[in-house]
Amino acid sequence: MHYGADREAAEQTLGSLTGEGHVLVGGDLRDPDAAADVVRQSDDQLGGIDILVNNAAIAPSEGNRHRIDQTTYEAWQAAWRQMLDVDLLGAAQVTYLVARGLIDRKAPGFIVNVGSRGAFRGEPDFPAYGAAKAGLHAFGQSMALALAPHGIVVNTIAPGFISSDRQSAALEGPAGDDLRAQSPFGRVGTPDEVARAVLFLSSPAATWASGAVLDFNGASYLRT
Repeated sequence: MHYGADREAAEQTLGSLTGEGHVLVGGDLRDPDAAADVVRQSDDQLGGIDILVNNAAIAPSEGNRHRIDQTTYEAWQAAWRQMLDVDLLGAAQVTYLVARGLIDRKAPGFIVNVGSRGAFRGEPDFPAYGAAKAGLHAFGQSMALALAPHGIVVNTIAPGFISSDRQSAALEGPAGDDLRAQSPFGRVGTPDEVARAVLFLSSPAATWASGAVLDFNGASYLRT
């Protein structure tokens, strides 16, 4: 399990996992050298990486809102640089390193990118986030084509609003009812539901779905 900066929270999550053999590695994936070190440590401690889930991201928040008609040029640049570097380039760097390791070992593997419904519906308050996730979706499809001859399956999941810890304030606040009403189920998705979908996408049963982008938003946004 990788963390960017909050080691304490990562250790708590690690402690909640069942079974044995889990490892914890930290590093800023925006830095190519740090990304390489994260993959090297993981590979050494696990005896080889077979499944990669690209979940690291700078998520939308009040602190990084950058609507074009309400944001300074400096804040605009900072938001774009930060989100593209983490949400897209970080995933691309780690994917390269893990995929090359699998190719060198002549081993099959699975890569799952965690995208967003925002890549399709638009994110006027967080355009850099929407663009980064759209890029991640396209990157996943490119990698599905490039890596299939090596037996490596690449899929992407595009969740809608999920009831993670960082979204609890929004769900409990005045916007909570509107957020739940986005889906005809009258609720938002859960981390457990996303985890189960990722588990499927990283299993042999999902091999023939390689290159897919799975809409996972409770019918809150339907593509045509």
